[in-house]
Amino acid sequence: MARWQFTKGLHDLGNGCHAWLQPDGGWGYSNSGLIADQGETLLIDTLFDLAHTREMLDGFRSAVPAARRIGTLVNTHSNGDHTFGNQLVSGARILASRACAEEMAEARPERRAEMMRRWREFGHAGAATHELYAGKFDFEGIAYTPPTETFESELTLHVGGKEVRLLNVGPAHTRGDVMVHVPQDRTVFTGDIVFIGGHPPAWAGPISNWIKACDVILGWDVETIVPGHGPITDKQGVSALKQYFEYVTAETRKRFDASMGEDEAARDIALDAFRGWIDEERMVVNVNSLYREFHGRSDKPDMEDLQGRMSLWRERAKAHAAAVHHGHSH
Repeated sequence: MARWQFTKGLHDLGNGCHAWLQPDGGWGYSNSGLIADQGETLLIDTLFDLAHTREMLDGFRSAVPAARRIGTLVNTHSNGDHTFGNQLVSGARILASRACAEEMAEARPERRAEMMRRWREFGHAGAATHELYAGKFDFEGIAYTPPTETFESELTLHVGGKEVRLLNVGPAHTRGDVMVHVPQDRTVFTGDIVFIGGHPPAWAGPISNWIKACDVILGWDVETIVPGHGPITDKQGVSALKQYFEYVTAETRKRFDASMGEDEAARDIALDAFRGWIDEERMVVNVNSLYREFHGRSDKPDMEDLQGRMSLWRERAKAHAAAVHHGHSH
């Protein structure tokens, strides 16, 4: 029996640490965190749109009066589901890695809003964006709100009397992935370095770096691990993620060496050990990342192309499920 329930909303981790969870942890449904001590507050990430971020901030404020004024916001990485609500945390210093800030400038909320409005004109990527987010998130009215301060590899701060360490372990999921470690509370907010119960997409890679990041967490004295997506976990959850990446790396290497195409390789790898993990189509991203790594390429992935290829995977999966269901119903 898991110690933590995967329920929407506020979870009190004790000692002034809180998490805000969003089941099912799939596309766009990210988690955030709050550290409070002696009247000072640090927020870890905002959410994908203003309505979700507002609800999260209200939830934190009702539990922690000091959160009415957030002193510091840390964006763990550039993805919109961790940054698009930044404008609602007015007056806070906003910290991120330099790489995160650069990526945020390249993927602004206005582009996402335009893609939702005119999705038919954006080909596969527009269709994929519409399919994933229509009716769930509203990207209108979001103002690009970048970090006010950046750092390279690590930064130590204090929230009241609490030491908080920021560590950049990217590039992995994105070009800059920061974890927020609270040593005295044996707690870490990992951002998207940890996904629980879902396939983690290695947009930037290399995956070898992500495996190293898992080892960093496993080497710490931590017991409460708040992932970027999915339920609160412990080191067992991180070990499972590390095993996933080791397995996917080994299986992809075999297919790369056999000159198999990327998408064929992604479909060919058996995922039985990870049955029940959502968003299987992200195998397309992970195989793409590994093929780039094996080729020794350092070019950026074509995000819109990958979104289109994942959309095809989902269509295939739906058709397969329908065929299986149809077969059973006779």
